[in-house]
Amino acid sequence: QVQLVESGGGFVQPGGSLELSCAASGVTFSTVPMGWYRQAPGKQREFVARISRDLIKTYADSVKGRFTISRDGAKNTVYLHMNSLKPEDTAVYYCNAVFTDNSPYFPNNWGRGTQVKVSS
Repeated sequence: QVQLVESGGGFVQPGGSLELSCAASGVTFSTVPMGWYRQAPGKQREFVARISRDLIKTYADSVKGRFTISRDGAKNTVYLHMNSLKPEDTAVYYCNAVFTDNSPYFPNNWGRGTQVKVSS
């Protein structure tokens, strides 16, 4: 069974930075594309970033140039480094394996997520 555990969220002022981590069991990150999603209050969950098996990275337009996704195969962990954070980045962030159409591999299997709040 796949288990996904996100961490690293917190409270930050606009313009600040955070790095999120996602550790998993039941899936090997180097064999599937991995990525991040987020869900803001009152909104649907949305795609944020994806890293393919050959390390090609794609991003939502709203985070392009500010967020960087990376992966450590030895630790089976995927990261999301977020710079220049804006209030509209406030959301709960989740990881999952990601298809090429940016839909999740495991739509019925999400971790608890990690809360990011950006405010002055």
